[in-house]
Amino acid sequence: MQSDMSSVYDFDPITGNIPATKVEITVSLCVLYTQGVETKQWREFGRTEVIDNTLNPDFVRKYILDYFFEEKQNLRFDLYDVDSKSPDLSKHDFLGQMFCTLGEIVGSPASRLEKPLGGITGKKCGTIILTAEELSNCRDSATMQFCANKLDKKDFFGKSDPFMVFYRSNEDGTFTICHKTEVVKNTLNPVWQPFTIPVRALCNGDYDRTIKVEVYDWDRDGSHDFIGDFTTSYRELARGQSQFNVYEVSNLQVLFHSPVTLLSFSVESEFTFLDYIKGGHKPCFCAQTWPLKQVLTHLSAGNPSQSTSLHYMNPYQLNAYAMALKAVGEIIQDYDSDKMFPALGFGAKLPPDGRVSHEFPLNGNMENPYCNGIEGILEAYHQSLKTVQLYGPTNFAPVVNHVARYAAAVQDGSQYFVLLIITDGVISDMAQTKEAIVNAAKLPMSIIIVGVGQAEFDAMVELDGDDIRISSRGKLAERDIVQFVPFRDYMDRTGNHVLSMARLAKDVLAEIPDQFISYMKSRGIKPNPAPPPYTPPGHTHHHTQI
Repeated sequence: MQSDMSSVYDFDPITGNIPATKVEITVSLCVLYTQGVETKQWREFGRTEVIDNTLNPDFVRKYILDYFFEEKQNLRFDLYDVDSKSPDLSKHDFLGQMFCTLGEIVGSPASRLEKPLGGITGKKCGTIILTAEELSNCRDSATMQFCANKLDKKDFFGKSDPFMVFYRSNEDGTFTICHKTEVVKNTLNPVWQPFTIPVRALCNGDYDRTIKVEVYDWDRDGSHDFIGDFTTSYRELARGQSQFNVYEVSNLQVLFHSPVTLLSFSVESEFTFLDYIKGGHKPCFCAQTWPLKQVLTHLSAGNPSQSTSLHYMNPYQLNAYAMALKAVGEIIQDYDSDKMFPALGFGAKLPPDGRVSHEFPLNGNMENPYCNGIEGILEAYHQSLKTVQLYGPTNFAPVVNHVARYAAAVQDGSQYFVLLIITDGVISDMAQTKEAIVNAAKLPMSIIIVGVGQAEFDAMVELDGDDIRISSRGKLAERDIVQFVPFRDYMDRTGNHVLSMARLAKDVLAEIPDQFISYMKSRGIKPNPAPPPYTPPGHTHHHTQI
């Protein structure tokens, strides 16, 4: 029953985007299946070797999977007792199976997950042990600096405000944005700040893969003018400052001569997200918050029993609020051992006296706002809609400050808080919210904002700080901690909500590992050493490493 390992190339969660990192899986015997996000079909990923005559096999062959923090990667392990040389699994005795996610294994203490096998009614099938370890080629980060000379002048008055956008190329010929420089104001000869980027994000570890760089002239209204582009590769860049790293910026529309020059290049090996997770540093899914205010003003505050409300309780499917929560929550909960999450609402009149609150526990318990798992939060959300009256204004600052108080209490890196705000886009306290975010940027926390409904989300885009780092009263945020996405961009045209939720989670969570690491680095916090490898007692189980 020996079979060649499927290659990583076969494993394509959603789009084949860059794996955040690769992990290696050894499974205690057995056949590993991965699940397609779109089709939900299980497909065989690989098989271990056959181990003879033992009830406690310890497999040697490893599975190498691409690990994405931002995706729910479902795995299935089937164990068999092999009776012949036949590759046909139906010819062998089925011993049991186990389902889990890759995040569950990685998020377990020392990345070691032990679970009972099931699948045979009324029979105890033993235990499977999975361990994960990170392959080392994902750790390098490159630091580089560029300047340009005599850029094409785009503005009628004055000079340009240039910035650069870097893209890596994917297997399928598409490009994915991986870095944006800052804007250098009013010059045709910019010198951009040095920046550091993981090598995997730049080229997925393939040194010869094309890297495309576009140069733009920044415009306040967001309609940035394209100046031109050039291509390079990691191998080229790694030659450092030389005649090989002077690039002509070309633009088919305009003929001009404008070199971009690499001023410096260095590379160093860094701690990764998984180093921290293994050492017991955890992202906490903290204080999901619901602005329970309705955009549709002609419905007064929006009655959840009416289908025009964003909070409409359709008995047959989740509303956008619930979908966004479930999509993000299901992934982060794999890293939380007790699965208890604080959930707050804001923008409502509370019983019995109708006072307006901007941070109330969805479960109604002031002493203990924690809900059990994502299902517990959804239940509390549905119950709260029956008891509170949705009411403006929508103030964000109280809830950001609420989570900041949690984060301020544990700045040793042992916990990292992820605040999810689901909003219709209306915000009544922009100045206070900016102040709260600038203060929170010093703390171990990130904020995800999901916009639901059809409103304009200009204020949320400003809070995101991707184009211009957020500031308050002249003070710049220490790091970018806000990621905003409009939910409508992720709605699958065919009505496939599973796909919508997977796409949403992928985009909103993709920045979390880097934000997590930027906090740890800024505080000089190194990962705790991982606990020593587990040595099983004499009566081992089906043992497997992942």
